[in-house]
Amino acid sequence: MKNFKLGAIICLFAAVMMMAVGCGSTKQAADKAPLVKTAQAGTGTVASDNTYSGTVRGRYETNMSFQVGGQIIARNVQVGTPVRSGDVLMVIDGRDVAQKSNQGDAQVSSARAQLDLAQKNLSRYSELFQENAVPAATLDQYQSSYDAAFAAYQNALAQAAQGHNAMGYTNLTAGANGVVSAINAEEGQVVAAGQTVLTLVQTNELEIEINIPENRVADAVVGTPVSVKFWALNGTADGVIREVAPMADSAARTYRVRVSVPNPPAGMQLGMTASVSFTQTAVDTDDSGSAVTEGTAVLPLSAIYQSGDDPQVWVVGDDHTVSLKSVQVEDFGDNQVLVHGLEASDLVVTAGVHKLHEGEQVRTEAE
Repeated sequence: MKNFKLGAIICLFAAVMMMAVGCGSTKQAADKAPLVKTAQAGTGTVASDNTYSGTVRGRYETNMSFQVGGQIIARNVQVGTPVRSGDVLMVIDGRDVAQKSNQGDAQVSSARAQLDLAQKNLSRYSELFQENAVPAATLDQYQSSYDAAFAAYQNALAQAAQGHNAMGYTNLTAGANGVVSAINAEEGQVVAAGQTVLTLVQTNELEIEINIPENRVADAVVGTPVSVKFWALNGTADGVIREVAPMADSAARTYRVRVSVPNPPAGMQLGMTASVSFTQTAVDTDDSGSAVTEGTAVLPLSAIYQSGDDPQVWVVGDDHTVSLKSVQVEDFGDNQVLVHGLEASDLVVTAGVHKLHEGEQVRTEAE
């Protein structure tokens, strides 16, 4: 009886060991399945996520200058000073402007006196001409003198008005609410009319300025949505390309692009560093500008398995085995192709396609 029990125990132990060995072999076989990189066709994901560094700028930046030249006698703002519309930012010495205005008034008086004299002479010789006392040529001469005097008087009036207006140009005032971002002239400095003395940025609408190389400017289309991330702030914000410069910078050979942020995050300030990401998707457009239709995907060139003239891709099935699927391929861009003939649920192998064989079991990155 004891021998029977011992034999039963040994058989049971042997059976357990065989099951353990069998399970271990299955696990080892699964572990040996190659790990593959995949992309789902239906997501329209493109293997292109171009990110460019930029700076927060004001949409409206005004380089301000005086309309008349002179010496700056007062500077009422500093860099970073918030200002309101109508605030006096700088003042230049108005004495020279006042003197020119007085000269203009004096010229008006002189021109008026000449006009009065010409008027009297013309009246006198008109009467003489009516009495046939002087020839018509003499009358024409005095008529011409009067016309010249009248033109000189009108010119003097215009010059005087310009001088009076200049009296109001000695104060540089803010045309809108904003903040002073730069100062280019100091108190005591003599500046010319039109010379930039400071820059005023309106802070009611901020945006991001980036520079894109010329081989990527085709990605920057006005109205394209982008993702904006700020180095000093948490999270991201949605942006839209508002403006693309028509010409590249002559030195850097880059195009200036302005990105508006309709809903800026709290704490967004001028001068902050931001990164703008362009993510191209298969539901956008192809090279011809046509919309990419359902049943297409944009995949990296490395996903294409070329066998003769028939391009194919490896598709991972529900049982984790791969099978080849014929597709039609179009040239789409740098290392990317537009692929037709895929289902939205197809999980496509995007790397190492020449190392696989039909029916092989694989592991995906998500596992």
